[in-house]
Amino acid sequence: MAGFVLLLLHLMLVGWLTLRPLDVMWVNAANLTPFAGIKADLALGPVQAARRIGEGLLLLAPLGVLLPMVDGRLFVAGWASMARTVTAGAMISLGIELLQTGVPGRVVDVDSLLLNTAGVALAHLAVVPAGRARLRRARRIRTVPRRVPRGSQAGSPENESGTVARDEALQGTTPTIPRVGIAP
Repeated sequence: MAGFVLLLLHLMLVGWLTLRPLDVMWVNAANLTPFAGIKADLALGPVQAARRIGEGLLLLAPLGVLLPMVDGRLFVAGWASMARTVTAGAMISLGIELLQTGVPGRVVDVDSLLLNTAGVALAHLAVVPAGRARLRRARRIRTVPRRVPRGSQAGSPENESGTVARDEALQGTTPTIPRVGIAP
């Protein structure tokens, strides 16, 4: 739930930053050539280029962490999580770029799409695998070794090593329903 609220707050902030009308004298033409805007930024000098490229990378970077947080799965293939997160980030960035066509002072820039998507991917790679590994380790530590009496039931939550997960021990065994014949 917290991940969803944080995601919603971040998307509202991004919408406010990117979809506000700008009061400018003129507007550059739309950039539909990949890397043309990045080359132009690099021509402005290292400080200005770092600022503009950094803005593009950081705008949607939190989605790389927030989208997996909303999903909440600990046991998932790393490449699948990365693919889902980057695809969702690219689609959100594309949606923002398309919405900007109707906002005065804003134009479509394919380099923004590329930088936003790269920012999502970098944030995901930097945080999510290590965070999931840490949470999985903490979950393994919560399993408590417990002695089970010799005459334990067949449906007990004991695993092969003789330990019982704390969640299973608190919930008890799964109830069984006896088979009842059908009346004539």
